[in-house]
Parts: sequence; C-alpha cells; structure tokens
Amino acid sequence: MTQQLHDLDHWRTLPIKQQPQWYDEAAVAAASAELATLPPLVFAGEVDILRDRLARAAAGQAFLLQGGDCAETFAGATAEQIRNRIKTVLQMAVVLTYGASMPGW
Repeated sequence: MTQQLHDLDHWRTLPIKQQPQWYDEAAVAAASAELATLPPLVFAGEVDILRDRLARAAAGQAFLLQGGDCAETFAGATAEQIRNRIKTVLQMAVVLTYGASMPGW
C-alpha cells in the first residue's frame, strides 16, 4: 500500500458521488469543525478485534449475526429503542451460539 492510503484524510481526495445539497455552507462548516473536535466513534483496538472475529467467521470457526434497521430515523434512535434492539440481537446470538455449538461475534 502506498503512504497515501494510510493517511486518515485520504477519503477527502475521493470523488463525491452522493452528496446532498447543503443550503447553509457556513452551518455545514461549523458542524464539521465541531465534529472534528470530538473523540472517534470507534477506536483502533476495536477495529483490530472486529477484523480478527470476521476472519474467524470467514474461516467457519464462528458465525456472524448482523442486525439493525435499514432506514432508521433519528427520531427512532432513542436510548430505549436502541437498548431493546441490542437486547433482541443478544438473545438471538445466545440461541444461535447454543444451536451452532460455536462462538458468535
């Protein structure tokens, strides 16, 4: 890989293919600046763990249970609804882990 692909801002050089029309460029810039000051949503160690677990699933040593809403609205993203969704996925994982006799990720 080239050094450019290791650059965290490499994505900024790619062509924009599905960009909404922003009516207030100053608000977009302000929101982007604020987001840039916040901690990451996912940390490098978590990515490494996910990569390892996906490799195990690809090798048939575990299964992957993926779930979620295809088109969730911001209004539907309440703490209670997210908690209930996670609870359902965890219950499904327990059943599948037992039935498949292998770890789930």
